[in-house]
Amino acid sequence: MASAVTEADSRPRASAPIDLDWLASKIDYRLYQDCVHCGLCTASCPTYVETSNENDSPRGRIYLMRAVADGRLGLSAGVREHLDLCLDCRACESACPSGVQYGKIIEPFKVAMQRTAPEAEKASLLQRLVLHHLFPYSGRVKAALAPARLLQKLGLMDLADSIGLTRLLPPTLRRLQMMLPKLSRSGSGLPDILPPIGPKRARVALFLGCVADAMYPETTAATARVLQHNGCEVVIPRGQVCCGAIHYHSGIEEPALALARQNLAAFAPGEFDAIIVNAAGCGAMLKDYAHLLAGAEHERALQFVDRVKDISEFLVALGPIAPKHELPMKVTYHDACHLCHGQQVRTQPRKLLGLIPGVELLPLEESELCCGAAGTYNLTQPEMSERLGRRKMDNIAATGADMVAMGNIGCQLQIARKIKERGSPMGIAHTVDLLDKAYRGVKP
Repeated sequence: MASAVTEADSRPRASAPIDLDWLASKIDYRLYQDCVHCGLCTASCPTYVETSNENDSPRGRIYLMRAVADGRLGLSAGVREHLDLCLDCRACESACPSGVQYGKIIEPFKVAMQRTAPEAEKASLLQRLVLHHLFPYSGRVKAALAPARLLQKLGLMDLADSIGLTRLLPPTLRRLQMMLPKLSRSGSGLPDILPPIGPKRARVALFLGCVADAMYPETTAATARVLQHNGCEVVIPRGQVCCGAIHYHSGIEEPALALARQNLAAFAPGEFDAIIVNAAGCGAMLKDYAHLLAGAEHERALQFVDRVKDISEFLVALGPIAPKHELPMKVTYHDACHLCHGQQVRTQPRKLLGLIPGVELLPLEESELCCGAAGTYNLTQPEMSERLGRRKMDNIAATGADMVAMGNIGCQLQIARKIKERGSPMGIAHTVDLLDKAYRGVKP
């Protein structure tokens, strides 16, 4: 492993200072020591699979971070590059026989990196505006999407794309435009309380999210209807905000903690049997609140985390009511990283899909390998994101499925773009969208 440090630090670029005392206060040193450098994680790491560079593997990155924390290695531009290239997909956690909690190392380390990043190595002003001042605020996203919705309705968006006008956009806006789904409406428009259908079995709160509800409001509405069909009274707490993942995973800690505190105030865990989430990235972040918040807030965060459940996780535990309407199609399922690795939810979505009459569930090669979306990674690391997106699409296309299902909005946006680029007739949907259609007898 010495070669990892030598190669990463050999570039003649100045090291940036890092606050080692702050870093030590955020990362328990024993977390580094849990890694025995066996290398069993490397085959599961998307960046290592693509580059074969030890510095781009989980054990290599842990070695780099520990060397920086020890003061043996400066935080050079080369070291930053290897750490920034990490998707934080946490596939290494699933593969690790030693139980290394990689997310609890890389996430605060990225915060430390951001605190000391030279201006030239920070995200562009446009990226910072989009990531930190637009995406986390649902109302702003809905307002920003209004012109795009109108252009789509008039057919002008496709026209601009076909004649090459969209290529004149800045790279960040161009990538966002390419990922835009068909925008049907501005929001889910759900009431404060939705009654159960049939005997009441549970009372749940529904977490709406920010980008998810703005771009896929039909999935939010479908989630509520599926819960109702399963005997749940669904409550929409109005004080809820973004989960904080967009800020935190880009190394901006304080706004993320402020959003976490707002959500703790909005949801009264003792009043609900569960707090339901339909986006894997949001669910993983919400379940980390107890790790992020200390002191007097920690106990409340523990109560909150105990109630947070992915929609598939909750329904399977509750005992799902089987839908009666048939959806005759071949479906393959992609495992969103923060669902299968971050929350260890794998079998539940497949069980729900298996309940739908007519659905033939096809296996997907490398199902748990990241598609390259990784929250905002496709904006900040477009080259690697593209490589992983193509790899994922190759595997999806090889299944011959009519539809690919998943449980995360970021994956939907990424894979839908790849389907569109290939001109494939394949459909894409959240697992809960298909379940909802099977309950209501609506064809996809």
